[in-house]
Amino acid sequence: MSNKIIVGSEEWCVLPGLGIKAVKARVDSGAKTSSLHAINISTFKREDGTWVSYEVHPLQGSRKVALQCESKLIDRRVIKSSNGETEKRFVVSEVLHLGEQSWEIELTLTNRANMGYRMLLGREAMGQKILVDPSATCCLGEMSAEEVDQVYGKLVVPSSGLKIGLLASNPDLYSNKRIMEAGQQRGHEMYFLNVKQCYMKLDASEPEVHYRGGRILNDLDAVIPRIRPSMTFYGCALTRHFESLGVMALNNSEAITQSRDKLFSLQLLQKNNLDIPTSGFANSPADTTDLIDMVGGAPLIVKLLEGTQGKGVVLAETRKAAESVINAFKSLKANLLVQEFIKEAQGKDLRCFVIDGKIVASIERTAAPGEFRANIHQGGTASIVQVTPEEKKLAIKAAKTMGLQVAGVDIIRSGKGPLLLEINSSPGLEGIEAATGIDVAAAMIDSIEKKLGWKK
Repeated sequence: MSNKIIVGSEEWCVLPGLGIKAVKARVDSGAKTSSLHAINISTFKREDGTWVSYEVHPLQGSRKVALQCESKLIDRRVIKSSNGETEKRFVVSEVLHLGEQSWEIELTLTNRANMGYRMLLGREAMGQKILVDPSATCCLGEMSAEEVDQVYGKLVVPSSGLKIGLLASNPDLYSNKRIMEAGQQRGHEMYFLNVKQCYMKLDASEPEVHYRGGRILNDLDAVIPRIRPSMTFYGCALTRHFESLGVMALNNSEAITQSRDKLFSLQLLQKNNLDIPTSGFANSPADTTDLIDMVGGAPLIVKLLEGTQGKGVVLAETRKAAESVINAFKSLKANLLVQEFIKEAQGKDLRCFVIDGKIVASIERTAAPGEFRANIHQGGTASIVQVTPEEKKLAIKAAKTMGLQVAGVDIIRSGKGPLLLEINSSPGLEGIEAATGIDVAAAMIDSIEKKLGWKK
């Protein structure tokens, strides 16, 4: 008993074989296995067997410390998480330093970016060596931010790269923070530019873009437009002005404009022989009856053309309900689409993240209980999915048709094959990065580097 280490509910750990000099772990005797935060996981062969390569960010809420790690693969196991979801994970074995003692433990690799801790220490790793006092924390010593900086060394990435502006509205949004981090990690000068605070000088000899306070932005190498729907007109005008100055835009203004027009985008997809759900559009309430018949009757979907993130999308389960919803929207002079309801999809759809004509990540989204549409913003869940060659081809061609270098392509699986729901020019990163562990933000920065021919 006297030889056992007394620990609290959280402790600072060291994994020397991975170069992890400090990682705060959640000590949980209720969990059987231990896990470590890892992304960009891949396997490779060596003479002694299969190894796994992965990237670790040991500090919660920060990517300033990024460690490229390699471990010998010892197993793949199906693990059930605390929220009841199962996941097949890679298992590795590493030496753990805790206090003054060291021993080898097994770790499963998973994306813990949305968890409170980048490491979980389960009871199998504790063995006969640990006693847990759940009322205490950091019994073996706390570490301040300054001490952590000293352990890893103050990481200052030299800004010797490109000047990249992120055109958006909310600097605290997960996607925007990730893109800023990804650019800074590669040594680029990243600027968050609030679209509302940018203004333009139109002049044949000296056109300019200014930022609030008078700063001129003409010297940017590239901009990443992530324009909220309410700012589409102004945001696209601003992006177009940057393009006229020779600044590269990751998604040009024309592509963003047409992708934001749901009707026009469906017409473009249809023109290019890409499968979409049967849809109807009319101006007058007098045509409501035929409009409903056109898409196969009720149940059907009614979509506002200006709706985003699942807002303004209604399921009309009966013909009477459909007539009421359509006529109510039309009385408000709102533009809407009527679309067939794909019952066999069972509230699921696919989100394929396409960059430069390649799918970098894919997830299956499942609707929240009581909802008919899969939407992470409204309580839906996301999981890794293997897309079929047909779905892959459809997503890539859809992004190309819309002229988008970066696109979130939404596909629904129907009895007649995959159908395109819509193409998003500013797809969110949080759900797809959390579910897949793929660094999508870095792939976006990589696209800019390639197009500008920049090498570190």
